[in-house]
Amino acid sequence: MSPEVIEVTFKRNRKGFFLNSHELQLKINDFVIVEVDKGIDLGQVSQLGRLVILKDIKSDLKNVVRLANEEDMEKMKQNRCKESSALQTCKELVQIHKLTMKLVDVEYQFDTNKLTFFFTSDKRVDFRALVKDLASKYRTRIELRQISVREEARKLGGMGICGNSFCCGSFICSFSPISTSDAKDQNLPMNPAKLSGVCGRLKCCILFEKNFYIDTLKKFPPLESRIETEKGTGFVDKLDIFNNYVFLRFDDDEYEQYDLDKINKLLKKQTYRSRRDKEKVS
Repeated sequence: MSPEVIEVTFKRNRKGFFLNSHELQLKINDFVIVEVDKGIDLGQVSQLGRLVILKDIKSDLKNVVRLANEEDMEKMKQNRCKESSALQTCKELVQIHKLTMKLVDVEYQFDTNKLTFFFTSDKRVDFRALVKDLASKYRTRIELRQISVREEARKLGGMGICGNSFCCGSFICSFSPISTSDAKDQNLPMNPAKLSGVCGRLKCCILFEKNFYIDTLKKFPPLESRIETEKGTGFVDKLDIFNNYVFLRFDDDEYEQYDLDKINKLLKKQTYRSRRDKEKVS
C-alpha cells in the first residue's frame, strides 16, 4: 500500500505535498517537519485524505519527517523575527543598487539553510550584486524569486469585495489564464473596476464560476431575443439567473419582469405559431 499524501501549508499560504511514509497519526492543523531540497522545513497540515488524492500533483514528493515539538515551534518564532529584519535590510540594499523591484516577503527555511526573498517587477531584474551582498551578510543560501501580482495578493492575504478571504489565499493551488471572454460568457458588464481584484488583474472567481454560468444560461433565452407577450413584442434585456427572472424591454422603453417558467411557455407558444404559419404557407 502506497504512503498517504498530505498537503502542508507554509508561511503566507505557500503549499506543498508530502508522503506520510512513517505512517504518523496526523490531523488537520498539526505542525510537521518535512524534507525539502538540501534540508528540512516546518509547515502545518492543511489537507489529507481523499481530497488530496483528487488534486493534480505533478512534482516528485518528499517525506514527512516527524511531528513538530515545542523546540521546533520556538525556533520558527525566532525565524519569523529574523525575517522582519532581513526584509528591511534587503529593501535598503535594493535602493542602494537602484533596482526596479518591489519586495513582498522573505522566508527562512526552518533549518536556516536557505533564505528566500519574494519580489514583483514589471521587467527582468539583474540582482546578482544584491545576492552577493545578502549572501555575505547572512552566510546562507540566498534565493530571489520573482512572483506575479496574483501571487503577491496570495502572500499578503486579505478580503475580497464579496466579504470572504481571497480565493488565491484560501483554496486555489495554481493560477490559470483569465480573459475578458470568460466574463462575456457570463454576461458580466465590461467594467474593469468591477472585474478586477485587489491585485489589479481579472478576478479568479470569473474563471471557476464560468461553467456554472454557462450551464445555467442554457435555460434562459439569449439577450436581445424577441419574445411575443400579451403586452406586445419584447426583447430580452437582462437576466437574473439566481431568482429565475427575465427582464423584457418593449418599444416604449418600458421594462417588465417575467418569471422564467412564463417566458418558456411564451416561447413554446411562439414556436408553435411559427411552425403553424409555415405549414399554412407550404
